[in-house]
Amino acid sequence: MSIAAPLPKQVGSCAETFIIEINYRLQAPDENDIYIGLPDSGSALIFSNGGYQVSNDTIPAIHRSKPGDKVKVCLTYKPNCFHTRSGDTRGRVYETTNLRNNERWALPESSHMCGGALNFLIF
Repeated sequence: MSIAAPLPKQVGSCAETFIIEINYRLQAPDENDIYIGLPDSGSALIFSNGGYQVSNDTIPAIHRSKPGDKVKVCLTYKPNCFHTRSGDTRGRVYETTNLRNNERWALPESSHMCGGALNFLIF
């Protein structure tokens, strides 16, 4: 594995990185207190540049990927978080293309948008 580029910061920009972990969204301890993924709880993956994507749905393309696969990650949406507490920037959406098998998906980097689970539109 080579060095990965940092996550893109501007909508429309991309970076190449590597998948380091693929799992289900939720995990629970088994009888030996080892945490295992819970099928049907959604998908989650971690990239070598610190990026993360998560979904409440199970995304088949993610689970057909492998740790070590090189991917291209493009920022497609960046929420306007002006109404939230300082530093809460959750909710960015990245489109990811697996460069080994050319499968792609678009997912957020958090289960919640900036401001938490409940989001209110301010006009």
